Amino acid sequence: MGRNAGAGISSANVTAVLGPTNTGKTHLAVERLCGHASGIIGFPLRLLAREVYEKVVAIKGEKLVALITGEEKIVPEGARYFLCTVESMPTDRDVAFVAIDEGQVAADPERGHVFTDRLLHARGYAETMILGSETLRPLIRKLLPDAEIITRPRFSTLSYAGSKKLSRLPRRCAIVAFTATEVYALAEMLRRQKGGAAVVMGSLSPRTRNAQVAMYQSGEVDYLVATDAIGMGLNMDIAHVAFASLGKFDGRRQRRLTLGEMAQIAGRAGRYQKDGTFGTVQLGTAAAAAFTPEEIEGLEGHRFEALEHLVWRNTSLDFNTLPRLIGALDARPPRVELQRGDDAIDLAVLKRLAGEPWVMERTPGPRGVSRLWAACGLPDYRKTGAEQHARLVGRVFRHLSEGDGKLPEAWIASELAHLDRVTGDVETLADRIAGARTWTYVAHRPDWLADAPHWADRTRAVEDRLSDALHAALTQRFVDRRTAVLLRDLKARGQDQRVEIDPDGSVAVEGEVIGRLDGFRFTVDQQARAGEQRLLLAAAERYLVKELARRAAALVEAADDAFALDFTGKMPPRLLWDGARIGALRKGRDAMTPRLELDRSLASLSIDDRRRVGARLEQWFAAALARELGPLVRLAALRDQVSPVARGLIVRLVETLGALRRGDACEQVEALPRADRQALTAAGVRLGVVHVYVAATLRPEATRWRLALWAVWNDIAMLPPLPQPGRVSITADENLPAGFLEAAGFWRIGTEAVRIDMVDRLARAIHGRREGRAPFIPDPNWAASAGLTRDGLARLMRALGYRLQLVDGAAHFAWRGHRRAAPPNDVGSAAGTLPTSPFSILASMKGR
Repeated sequence: MGRNAGAGISSANVTAVLGPTNTGKTHLAVERLCGHASGIIGFPLRLLAREVYEKVVAIKGEKLVALITGEEKIVPEGARYFLCTVESMPTDRDVAFVAIDEGQVAADPERGHVFTDRLLHARGYAETMILGSETLRPLIRKLLPDAEIITRPRFSTLSYAGSKKLSRLPRRCAIVAFTATEVYALAEMLRRQKGGAAVVMGSLSPRTRNAQVAMYQSGEVDYLVATDAIGMGLNMDIAHVAFASLGKFDGRRQRRLTLGEMAQIAGRAGRYQKDGTFGTVQLGTAAAAAFTPEEIEGLEGHRFEALEHLVWRNTSLDFNTLPRLIGALDARPPRVELQRGDDAIDLAVLKRLAGEPWVMERTPGPRGVSRLWAACGLPDYRKTGAEQHARLVGRVFRHLSEGDGKLPEAWIASELAHLDRVTGDVETLADRIAGARTWTYVAHRPDWLADAPHWADRTRAVEDRLSDALHAALTQRFVDRRTAVLLRDLKARGQDQRVEIDPDGSVAVEGEVIGRLDGFRFTVDQQARAGEQRLLLAAAERYLVKELARRAAALVEAADDAFALDFTGKMPPRLLWDGARIGALRKGRDAMTPRLELDRSLASLSIDDRRRVGARLEQWFAAALARELGPLVRLAALRDQVSPVARGLIVRLVETLGALRRGDACEQVEALPRADRQALTAAGVRLGVVHVYVAATLRPEATRWRLALWAVWNDIAMLPPLPQPGRVSITADENLPAGFLEAAGFWRIGTEAVRIDMVDRLARAIHGRREGRAPFIPDPNWAASAGLTRDGLARLMRALGYRLQLVDGAAHFAWRGHRRAAPPNDVGSAAGTLPTSPFSILASMKGR
């Protein structure tokens, strides 16, 4: 990975991919990485690096992929793809591709200088990619003038949903606070009101954080309480983000969040193509901090103030003496777009130790100075501050600068033994994990330990045990599906309790949510255990009697457009009222008159209410059938007005729901009197070349209804996906249920099927093109009009009675004449043509 520090900043082959959250930037970088022979991606979080590492291993294999973070190193010999935290990106490797994720962190006062260094100097020899917020654009344009900037739009919309009470927050919601105390308090309230919540904070270990996220993702809990740690890299199924506060303490002062910080957090809602919402949560009687109209507009439109400076720290260090090292670190930025931030923890510790006489004695030259600077890089996972952290770093350096230059194993063993205890509350376990992470970092410095691999395994085992214990403690404290007190209360309450039903269907009794009511179907809270479900169902039966009766009355009075047939292939076809299931179609006396069965959710209605609902449903169904399949209904009514021959043909058409092979009814068609032909034509019947059909029933909605009636009448358990509206040809899968294509209005031609009205239209066009048995070239537009391939058109013409013939090397088709009788379903295997074949029919029609 080239750095170009001495030669200035290079912007050749640099691409900046900018945009808000949920734009697929990281996914794009992983694709580009895997497209090169080698590469490195730097991430802001160890958790993200681990997640992408596993994805790349699945693509490239574990022998080619490395993971490097401050606390974890997996570097196979011959590894070519490196997933790292930004601080751990190797700078001595020459790779084809380099990417830096979340580049806007370069403005962070504490870590920004590392990101800035990578943005300015880390380069792949073939391609370099910077991923980040649109706020980086002006600075990239100034610092990297030759870089290509690509803007990616968000996949989904983000909209403001206002302020809500905690008890009224929607499911799949994240509530964001900015102190551990607030997080724990919110999680405790959600445990009482909603059954529980997962907790995500930056102080949690990656293992604990993953376990909490998995609990939320699996649906075990529907709420997540988090600090702004969720604002970077955690992609979860979050529909709504609620801010418990809009201010935080940034280490120096209490301040309001910047618009960019708000966007990073709110953007967790609505991942990929799912839209998301954000808002605030009301706590107690005090109103939550509110977004300003300008902030709402900026968040919804993804428009934020551009960054004016990046945090910079000199990386050309002088290790000859301590004063020179500190002077180099305190150097002024070379450009106005760069600014020095406050001293990071490593520099603050260095300055404190540099004044110690014993430290000055042990740093007489470059080796001692560089050794001290490496020790100062030990992260302060416990957040103890520079003063106390300097004591730990000083002890580490004391050991590194004496004897064999290694840390005593007895010291590390005693520290781990003190930490390796899984008792205590949440705060105690979290503090022990932070201590264990310190020694995990130490164990991954091979020049500090005599047996680094052994201690890496030991420290990881301790951290994993503590992480599992912390996850268990968090779950026990903040996840309680239903308290025993609430269940006893539900048993004892009478009919006069206050029942609230939210617009989204949530049912609350005295403020406690017991489930959801969709139409007439009550579903208990998914988090309730089996015993709780029975009690909640019993409570619903008591509390919802009046509401169900009210809904039954509303259904009876509802307009026809409130009802719908829900059918996409899944059986049985369902009947809906305002989107809620109220019934289903079952087999009746014939295909056109199915039996309407009320849904089981209506069983709790009174007998009179069920009777009225059933009558209204029958009334709507009759009207809907007349609307969608009106030609068939009118055709059935025509039976008493025509001759017996026509009556028989009508009966068969109604039985087959509007389509019949002409060859199966040839005698009836030929015997039709002229008056009957005219009556059938007026009723919408087409006496086609291959089929007799009712043309209006081939429309998309009519086809959906016909398939629903056909499937019910024929006891079909499951249908494949229905043909897409407007398609005139589809793939004819061999596994389709028998009769499905015919019911859908299609004629099978080999591996394809063509809609029967298009077959009729093509057959007539082809017949009009030929002159006796003389060969002719098919019109190329025929295939396009039927949605067929060239081979598909050839199969169709063979099925219609033509054979392929080469004339001067060009493909022609010629009428092949009469053929001997063949099985009805074998449309192209015999050599002659029946008198009832399509073109014999056309010829007879032409002669009339």
